[in-house]
Amino acid sequence: QEGVVSLGGYADIFLLNTLSSGVIPQLSAILGPCAGGAVYSPAITDFIWMVEGTSYMFVTGPNVVKTVTHEDVTSEALGGADTHAEKSGVAHFASANELECIEGMRKLFSYIPQSNREKTPRFKSDDDPTRTNELLESIIPDSPNKPYDMKAVIEEVTDRDSFFEVHKAYAPNIVVGFARLDGEAVGIVANQPMALAGVLDIDSSVKGARFVRFCDAFNIPL
Repeated sequence: QEGVVSLGGYADIFLLNTLSSGVIPQLSAILGPCAGGAVYSPAITDFIWMVEGTSYMFVTGPNVVKTVTHEDVTSEALGGADTHAEKSGVAHFASANELECIEGMRKLFSYIPQSNREKTPRFKSDDDPTRTNELLESIIPDSPNKPYDMKAVIEEVTDRDSFFEVHKAYAPNIVVGFARLDGEAVGIVANQPMALAGVLDIDSSVKGARFVRFCDAFNIPL
């Protein structure tokens, strides 16, 4: 019967997650093993960080999987940082260590508001918004069949060194992230011709749509 009580506790947490969705940004940092009912709460937050080699997320671990399916699988392959960042898309960021993870979370806070009633932080830019850029005249090839790097275009048209990519390893045929224009935070959504010719498949569509919904909820221009 104690199990029922603990499940009720999980439900209370999930309720707060759903009530807070679109009202305040929800960030999760997975800094170690996260299994069972504990994985559901971070999975429905806005952004998830995992640390390579030490972070794991799965409903049931390798031992249970082996008992049920008789298959040997490692924790890393089942729910490691790379698995969730590249294949499942559950993790938005895979950091090399915990320090990089925390720094990434702090950086994201510089682009987003604290709630849907607040404005995004604004920073004074030393990048002249009226500057001309000759590179843009040649960065896109004349031939429509020749790929080019969309990230290079984004870097050129936004404030210097301001682009902060989200879901970098997942569905690379679409690029999403935050940047600044004259110090104002904006969301970026762009096809990436360097991956699958930039076509929209299921994964990239889900990735792009989720990012658009977040920006819409927090009044971030796209």
